Amino acid sequence: MEKNCAIVGINWGDEGKGRMVDLFTEDYDIVVRYQGGGNAGHTVINDKGKFALHLLPSGIFRDKVVNILGNGVALDPENLWAEICDVREKGVSITPENLKISDRASLLLPWHRQMDELEEQRLADKKYGSTKQGIAPFYSDKYQKKTVLAGELFYPEKMKEQLMGLLEWKNLILKGVYGAKPVSETYIDEWVKNYCEKIKPFICDTGEFLKNASENGKKILFEAQLGSLRDLDYGIYPYTTSSNTIAAYAPIGSGFPGAKIDRILGVVKAYSTCVGEGPFVSEMFGDEAEALRAAGNEYGAKTGRPRRVGAMDLIATAYGIEVQSATEVALTKLDVLSGMEQIPVCVAYTLNGKEIYRFPFPTALSDAKPVIQYKKGWMQDISGVRKWEDLPKEARDYVIFIEKAIGCPVKYISVGPERDSIIVKE
Repeated sequence: MEKNCAIVGINWGDEGKGRMVDLFTEDYDIVVRYQGGGNAGHTVINDKGKFALHLLPSGIFRDKVVNILGNGVALDPENLWAEICDVREKGVSITPENLKISDRASLLLPWHRQMDELEEQRLADKKYGSTKQGIAPFYSDKYQKKTVLAGELFYPEKMKEQLMGLLEWKNLILKGVYGAKPVSETYIDEWVKNYCEKIKPFICDTGEFLKNASENGKKILFEAQLGSLRDLDYGIYPYTTSSNTIAAYAPIGSGFPGAKIDRILGVVKAYSTCVGEGPFVSEMFGDEAEALRAAGNEYGAKTGRPRRVGAMDLIATAYGIEVQSATEVALTKLDVLSGMEQIPVCVAYTLNGKEIYRFPFPTALSDAKPVIQYKKGWMQDISGVRKWEDLPKEARDYVIFIEKAIGCPVKYISVGPERDSIIVKE
């Protein structure tokens, strides 16, 4: 019997992973965020309301589910505490029993957001499209071993000494490289008191917890942030995030490196969207793009900025399936396409005068052009449909066409944001 599952994004992120995690958590005991930080949002709509989560795992709304922020997460105490307070105000219980933070997670420090903004300003028109949440400076410092671990909060004198050493080093960069105002010791002391101390009760040895839970037959759900094409090693570098978004990293970033993942659900949107900068071969423009953006409410959960939209990209999707080793697919937002008479699909790229069917090296993407086919639309509201056989034939044909092209079975079809707006395709 399968035990553990990873829910991952197949494309550029924002595929609808949060709503699938929220759905799946009914059958799981533990939900773990294993990478990334507060730079993206998972929108979840359930009986408690509408939520845009940035750091909290999407299982936080289920009673008896334990939620874990693993060691691979960029742990931002300030944003996390604000999010905990916001979710609690809406009637959701968050305690050290249902939220646990790895003592090995590194803290995203106040200067990381400052560094992020300063570097994007310096890059100007060559910027990477950062959300300015400090993610790239954080991971850079982590790999330079210039962060502090959450568990160091239990050793305040040693942590203070470590922070002061980092402060001296970082101020040299802020002043010398960027000509920016230095961070003061008083500011750091206040930050520790106001935010770090607040999250301290949630910090523990999550590795031990996960190992014991697994030995006792508990089922673990691993929740990824962003998608395959934003993975640091396998994505559209350098327009990626600074962590590994793929399922293979889940055991490492969760704190349970011995975890075995039996099932990998890849989440794919029924059309393409891309937040931020970088090549996006199937991108649509003008009135056609604006109509699709409006129909799908394609505006970032964290930033509110308009998402770039495009035709379903089968080349990018097949590649995303491959690097995630997805065993099945959830196709989200199929209902958004209901107003289109003809639905564009990118079935190949042309590059250097040739049609190609394999996702190319990142540097070549800016020269690639989409090969578009049009599929017949269904022109009727499908948001109330709950059975595969009740979908219009054109909608079923569209799903089957995608399924064959990407070489992975579509098991779930989302026709709305609500928890029950789902079709299970056997």
